[in-house]
Amino acid sequence: MLLRLPWLLSRKRLLIAILIDTALFAVLYLGWFRFNFESWPEFSLPLTWLLEFWLLGSYVLGRYHSSQESSVSLGISQVLRTLLLLVLSIGAYLIYHWLTATMLEAQDMRSFLLPFLVALCLSSAIGQFGLALLLKDRASSHERWLVIGSDSARSTLVQQLAWSRLSAQLVTWHSPDSLEAGDSLTDPGNTAGVVAIDFQSLPELQLQQLLQLQNIGLPVLTPLGWCERVLQRFPPHLLTAADLLRGEFAIPKGSIQLRLKRLADVLVSSTLLLLTLPLLLIAALLIRLEDGGPVLYSQLRSGLQGAAFRVWKLRSMRVDAERHGAQWVGKGDPRITRIGRLLRLTRIDELPQLWAVLTGEMSLIGPRPERPEFEAELERQIPHYRLRHWMQPGLSGWAQVNYPYGASVEDAANKLSYDLYYLRNFSFWLDLLILFKTIRLVFNAQGAVPTTQSGTAP
Repeated sequence: MLLRLPWLLSRKRLLIAILIDTALFAVLYLGWFRFNFESWPEFSLPLTWLLEFWLLGSYVLGRYHSSQESSVSLGISQVLRTLLLLVLSIGAYLIYHWLTATMLEAQDMRSFLLPFLVALCLSSAIGQFGLALLLKDRASSHERWLVIGSDSARSTLVQQLAWSRLSAQLVTWHSPDSLEAGDSLTDPGNTAGVVAIDFQSLPELQLQQLLQLQNIGLPVLTPLGWCERVLQRFPPHLLTAADLLRGEFAIPKGSIQLRLKRLADVLVSSTLLLLTLPLLLIAALLIRLEDGGPVLYSQLRSGLQGAAFRVWKLRSMRVDAERHGAQWVGKGDPRITRIGRLLRLTRIDELPQLWAVLTGEMSLIGPRPERPEFEAELERQIPHYRLRHWMQPGLSGWAQVNYPYGASVEDAANKLSYDLYYLRNFSFWLDLLILFKTIRLVFNAQGAVPTTQSGTAP
């Protein structure tokens, strides 16, 4: 399977923001070091980690994301987030020197590190504010897509658009029967692209017109191609057997991408288990003190190729939560304990699953494993549901970082559409993006609780 990066090409604003901060970091560091010490610096591992911390912190705090705020609010928000990042960066740098038992001279702190970080703070805030203003109007404008096909086909795409977070997008419709022999399909200057429902049904003249538009750089897409480009998901009912037979959703065993994924799973899960062990012990004590019940509970989940395996989590519900059998979790579920709400909000209850990642039953990134008790009904109502079993299940996934906590079978179908997108575009780099998006969601306490009364499996 070739490496596909549509998710990266759609994040040009994020890439530009990262490049701006990286360039400012390098220029300011080299220039200030040269001015302060009259020599060029050698490679410095702490400064490399500081750059990584600055970029990741900026992403988590939302400095790199578009906003529809007013210019004044946008500027204030950028300054406050940058100042917070400045404080966190200084703290991280000092913690590094404390952990490595190396001394950071007070003179170097005052004459080099603090002025450098302050200059970076000011220049980065100005740069990101300018970028936000430059792209603000473009982000708020609607993209106009021309759909060539029946009105029902257009309505299907509009419905899929309504379920996405890109509700500002505008899809228009044009029937091929209404075109005269010499008419042009559209004005390329007013259109983001063309979506042709069925290329085989179009007359030769229109196919030639589409080729001309494609040659000048205008996207001409199938409905699935449009969903991949705009929605970044594949609605399962739009998939056909022919789409699956092309092998675009199959991941070759033993590929370099899978090996990198497994290596990252082992390294990250073992590191996180060691770092969060004190937190797990504190959470276990609080659970025990609240009601005296067991600290852990286990469930059977469906894994790779549908094979059942057992996952362990910190108990966040009452001991008798499922005395009437398996149930869906709803908003404000009374079965969740007080400590359990905190554990679910912060995702701490998920940490014991890192052991399943370490042993290879799960991965850090992949479709969330579902309970077998619910899958029979989901498979009956959702086409191609079992495709999600082609990839090892994960703690987090493309569906989890792009869609709120599921609340119905319809939500399960929408989450499957994101899982299918992940399956088709799987790569180590997409996993890295999902990991960063997961960190941002956890930091902002988002996506951990249902948004409606019905819910998904606990």
